[in-house]
Formats: sequence, structure tokens, C-alpha cells
Amino acid sequence: MKKDKRIKLLEIIKEHVRNNKKEYILVALIFVIGIFLGVLFINQIQEAQKTEITSYLNSFIDKVKNMENLNHIELLKSSMGQNIVLAIILWFFGTTVIGIPIVFGLVLYRGFCLGYTIAICITIMGLPQGLVFALLLLLLQNILWIPAILALAVSGFKLYKSIVKDRNKENIKLEIVRHTVFSFIMLLVLVVASLIETFIAMNILKGCIKYF
Repeated sequence: MKKDKRIKLLEIIKEHVRNNKKEYILVALIFVIGIFLGVLFINQIQEAQKTEITSYLNSFIDKVKNMENLNHIELLKSSMGQNIVLAIILWFFGTTVIGIPIVFGLVLYRGFCLGYTIAICITIMGLPQGLVFALLLLLLQNILWIPAILALAVSGFKLYKSIVKDRNKENIKLEIVRHTVFSFIMLLVLVVASLIETFIAMNILKGCIKYF
């Protein structure tokens, strides 16, 4: 029964992506451009800024190394709080015609942050070690986080196109309800991403940090 439900869920997801292929390609492209800009930006920083970043990264590594027990509750509150705020912002601006550029801007910015973080780790620690550290720090939660953010942006974009094409108030209300329900589901996915980050990714990082 559980296997059947999983298969059905996967089919629903595949169908959703197929039906909105163009929108997903556009939003994913914006996100990738953000990553690319983040990587480029780190190459343009001054030596003084690089020294500050190196100091911060070393301080973070030492802090995790010397931490006997991770404060999972505080980490969870911080991660979940950030994800909830981001989901609400994307939902809100996705319900307004003028808010779509902001939605795309947020996707670009989050891609930039991801690219910047990975580039910092590689620049300061070297390619093999920096890449492994970045993967330990970011990979697990982003398996869910990135698709959820892209899906939220696509949902808002779909609503924008519906409002522009269809002036019928009842149809627009229905699309807003659909967008809201979908956004809530993606919020739950982001909450799961926070749980993975807090209780799995951080524990793996804690166990491997002695090698850095």
C-alpha cells in the first residue's frame, strides 16, 4: 500500500513538472545564473575581504570542532524560521502581478548565496577539501530545499499568467487558492529540509569536521 502511494505521488510530481516544463526551465535557469554570479563574485573580492572570510570560516570550523553537543533546538529554530519566512515571502509576492520580479529576484539571490558559499569553501580550502566540506554543509537539505523554492516560484508565475490572461474574478480566486495550498505543501517540504539540515547534515558535519 505504501509503495503504491509512493508511486502515485511520484506520478503526480512528474505530471506537474511536465505540465509546467517551460516555467521550471525558466526558474531553474534564473537559479543557475545566480549560482554562476556567486562563483564569479568571490573571484572579484579584495585580499582584505578574503582574509576576513578565511578568518570567519576557520572560526566556524573551530567552533563546530570544539562543540561537545550540538544545540539542535536552536539550529532548528534558526533554519525553520528562515525557511518559513522565505516561503511566506514567495507566496505573498506570487499572489501579486507586480511581485513576480521580486520572486525571480529572490530565486536569483538564493542561487547567488549557494554559489558564493561553495566558491568560498573551494577558494579558501582548495578544490578537493573545499568541495567535500561544501557538500557536507549543503547537499542533504538542498536536495529538498532547491526543488521546493523553484516550485514556489513556478506556482507564483503560473498565478501571474492566469491573472494576466483571465480577468474572471472567480477563476482568479480559484487560482489563488491553488497557489496557497501548493505553497503550504512546499512549506512542509522546507520544514523537512530544516529537519534534515539540523539532525542529519549537521551531525555528519560534526563527525567529519576533525578532518578539515
